[in-house]
Amino acid sequence: MRTTLMVLFTLPLLAVSASAQATGGTGGAAQAAQRAAAANKPRTIEGINTVWLEELTQPEFRDLIKDGYTTVLIMTGGVENNDGNLSMNKHNINNKLLGEMMARKMGKTLVAPLVTLEPGNVGPNIQPGRAGPMLSQATYTALLYDMGNYLRSMGFTEIYYLGDSGGNGRGMQAAADSLTKVYADSPQKVSFKHIPEYYNHTSVVQPYLQNDLKIPEGIKIGASSGTSGLHEELGIDATMALADPQSIRFAQRVKAGQAEINGIKFESLQWLQDLGRKVAELRVTTTINAINAYRATLPTP
Repeated sequence: MRTTLMVLFTLPLLAVSASAQATGGTGGAAQAAQRAAAANKPRTIEGINTVWLEELTQPEFRDLIKDGYTTVLIMTGGVENNDGNLSMNKHNINNKLLGEMMARKMGKTLVAPLVTLEPGNVGPNIQPGRAGPMLSQATYTALLYDMGNYLRSMGFTEIYYLGDSGGNGRGMQAAADSLTKVYADSPQKVSFKHIPEYYNHTSVVQPYLQNDLKIPEGIKIGASSGTSGLHEELGIDATMALADPQSIRFAQRVKAGQAEINGIKFESLQWLQDLGRKVAELRVTTTINAINAYRATLPTP
């Protein structure tokens, strides 16, 4: 009885499969042709002015690729403990601000959807208030590899990994190196590159504030915390205030008499935002210079 039922259930499936195979050649080709025609159909409405890949329609993106927008930025941030004053998505806020600035300054460059989680290890115990979530290093590297590989398949020929958090570098470098090896002999040349110069809080921003602008912030150059004892510093406060004052709880800190960091009082929101513009321009220029230096090593098309 059981065997009979299995046969009865199987026969209709086989019939459907056979029917699909019999008609699949013509039907499949017709459907493929329809999809190709739709994908190549001229736009009938005006596009928008954006550098963010996910904000484009498919025809808008298609036309930008044809127009030479073949460079893309993969920007990685994270959600982490930034102590009492800063939003836990500090790095993502910076990436949103700087990604826009960088892509527009570079020209013919788009920004991929932000990678908003960073690598980290989960402990065995429950910790109420633990910052995160985070990804394992293996998952993180695989995610970045898949993103780069898929962007290549979409038509990008220069794919740059830029991280605003120090722990992101290992995964970005691994993904870029692996993809470079996989496509080393491909006739369609594509570059995958991690740009560590983008993570320049301590190497560029701190010396700029203290040495060039003569702002005596109480933090040792190269450190991630200063005299306030917090994982927070003036340069980061400034760019975050430029993007979103609430992300540094500006109004709440003024009300509580805590509008300062590492011995530097915030003169006003405008003062802090003006400083943020300077820091953002510096970070963008430093990163683009590094990208251009790498581009100079690439073979001439």
